[in-house]
Amino acid sequence: MSSNPVEAAYREVAAGRVADAVASLEAAGVAGDAAALAELAVWYLRGTPVPRDLTRARIMLRRAVTIGHVDAALMEIALVANGSGAPPDWATARTLLDRAAASDPVAAGHARLLGKMALDGAGMPAAVPPSRRLSASPDIQLFAGLFTPEECAHIAEVAAPSLAPSVVVDPHTGRHSPNPVRTSFDTVIGPTAETLVLRALLNRIAAASGTGPELGEPLSVLRYTSGQQYRPHLDALPATENQRIATAIVYLNHGYAGGETRFTANGLTVAGRAGDMLLFSNVQADGRPDPRTRHAGLPVRSGTKWIATRWLRMREYDPWNYREGA
Repeated sequence: MSSNPVEAAYREVAAGRVADAVASLEAAGVAGDAAALAELAVWYLRGTPVPRDLTRARIMLRRAVTIGHVDAALMEIALVANGSGAPPDWATARTLLDRAAASDPVAAGHARLLGKMALDGAGMPAAVPPSRRLSASPDIQLFAGLFTPEECAHIAEVAAPSLAPSVVVDPHTGRHSPNPVRTSFDTVIGPTAETLVLRALLNRIAAASGTGPELGEPLSVLRYTSGQQYRPHLDALPATENQRIATAIVYLNHGYAGGETRFTANGLTVAGRAGDMLLFSNVQADGRPDPRTRHAGLPVRSGTKWIATRWLRMREYDPWNYREGA
């Protein structure tokens, strides 16, 4: 039988001895096992088999990083920047990234890409390019070249390993299931996977949209291949106390055929290029969903289309309790 502390802890969990499993991982951490501490941090982040405790998770990650766990270092950087378990602290996150970059080529790549951005002390962009208004009512704007091709590639790289067939939420049951209305592959980049580069890009979306980073849902990344599409739909939710007031769509590539974004009410059709961001309001002046924002991702005729979508809420949104359509 393996003496691996993490494997042994999972056997204890399977036997119903969760407290013993936690104690075993903590003891292994005291003995210098960084992997045991990182695994315990994941448990506290995930909220199973122990209750979610972001502050405790941060403590475990810090100890794992001190011992030398590379993946824990990148996760800690993400949590420090986005304010999970403590107030967001861009300066400390950047210091941690520079420290990790000295020995980790992945972190070094992130630091290099960040070095190309004009950012203030909070990780916000120094400026954003002006938009072009495509429609006044509903309000639809296009920010050409908001992201660079290298930044678009970074988003796709972060998302690619977790892409899965897209699902939709049944408005009656709340269940997620495949539906021909939405044929694509997608993923949601949660707080632990938010690289510092990605956090800076989310800040840029916030600045361009005139909102705060805390209003955004986790970034959704979608990949469409030939024949795949997203049939006409509204992004506003039918019943919620925290409405999706706006949608930001970032086109991560171009060179495919088809795949345009079309608004069915006025026929406006947008074929974005890599780095462009389409921003539109989802609600009317009284806060009700605006039926004129019904839109579709037209079928891709050839090639592959990548986009990233950030739904912006009326009030602060908790990414740790993310559930699409909630």
